[in-house]
Amino acid sequence: MVRIALSRASGSPKYENYILWLRRASVEVEVVDLSTVSSPLETLESCSGLVLTGGSDVDPRRYGHPEYASLCSEPPDQARDELELQLIEHAVEHLQMPVLGICRGAQILNVAFGGTLIADIPTQRPTEIRHWKIGEADSRHPVQVLPATLLWKYTRTEADEVASAHHQAVAELAPVFTVSALSPDGIIEAFEWANPEGRGFLIAVQWHPERMPWENPLSSALAERFVQEAEEYALMFQQRGC
Repeated sequence: MVRIALSRASGSPKYENYILWLRRASVEVEVVDLSTVSSPLETLESCSGLVLTGGSDVDPRRYGHPEYASLCSEPPDQARDELELQLIEHAVEHLQMPVLGICRGAQILNVAFGGTLIADIPTQRPTEIRHWKIGEADSRHPVQVLPATLLWKYTRTEADEVASAHHQAVAELAPVFTVSALSPDGIIEAFEWANPEGRGFLIAVQWHPERMPWENPLSSALAERFVQEAEEYALMFQQRGC
């Protein structure tokens, strides 16, 4: 059994998709919802991977643009922002455990390392590509995976269609990261470490792999690779007697 922490896995039926997606990669996955425990950082230490899940907009003040507040779709969840920033620091800098960011999870990862966000794509980056939902349904659009990236190595695909449900996106990418996928309009769709040496596994995607067909490698390959990294992390610490 491998324990994987989700920054939030409750409060809406959509969070069940993350759990089902991870367990499709391995029935041995045990999911821990860090938003419901009394000591999330301590609980994280008993896990072997962290998934930063989707959700509400990151507070623009977190990336130095309080003037963007009116572009948010709803008031930011300050408690969630603060918790996830702490989780990222603990997971990356102290535990060096595998981290996967999805949608908002990708955005808060970029902010945590000094990057900025587009607060509202239609307003700030008008495009013919629809990234946000159509009613309650995800949009669909293609992405291009850049060669020589870990994302390409793991998925073995140059382009495919993804499920999209965001009106915010990465603006300025934090210097520690490099782009690994783009949409046709140039919006950053995925990123990873620019220099992964000495760091744990990390990939962040703007799409929702947990709501895509399993046969799409931009869904299944991500889940399988992340779970594999978590299993290897758990084994490494067991061997150390931790």
